[in-house]
Amino acid sequence: MMDIPFIEQVKIQAQMLVPLVKTLWAELGQEQANALIRKALGEYFRKFGHEWSQQLGPSTLGEKMDTAWKAFSSGDALDYEVLKKTPDAYDVNVTGCRYAKFYKELGAPELGFLLVCGQDFPMTEGFGSGIQLTRTQTIMQGASHCDFRYLLKKEQEERQK
Repeated sequence: MMDIPFIEQVKIQAQMLVPLVKTLWAELGQEQANALIRKALGEYFRKFGHEWSQQLGPSTLGEKMDTAWKAFSSGDALDYEVLKKTPDAYDVNVTGCRYAKFYKELGAPELGFLLVCGQDFPMTEGFGSGIQLTRTQTIMQGASHCDFRYLLKKEQEERQK
């Protein structure tokens, strides 16, 4: 993990990624370009999530996600409220998002969703195959808040019985 807050990393990356994505859209069409971008970035963020999870060592889902959310919000990037933190679950609502504000100011909120929000699921997969993320809305897409629900799959299976 770098000492540069994630929000600053995103801003630096956007300088290269936004023109690249727009060029890919023009050349390949938006649907095909987005699929390639999701594939490439998904692999990167899956690996990133795995490495990060390994660095955090043996800890519960709640502890890992709590550490992750503190990092994601560094640099005043997010306002969020933890609704539930247990060894097997972590529920959080994001009520303020400077990632979304940045991409909106760039005039490219759809790119913010693709390049930032779209990586939440692959990164979660990297944290461990037993972790499931459910998210039904994002500020980046115009919702009032983002709703992240992390759950160990074994606990979810028990809830469905």
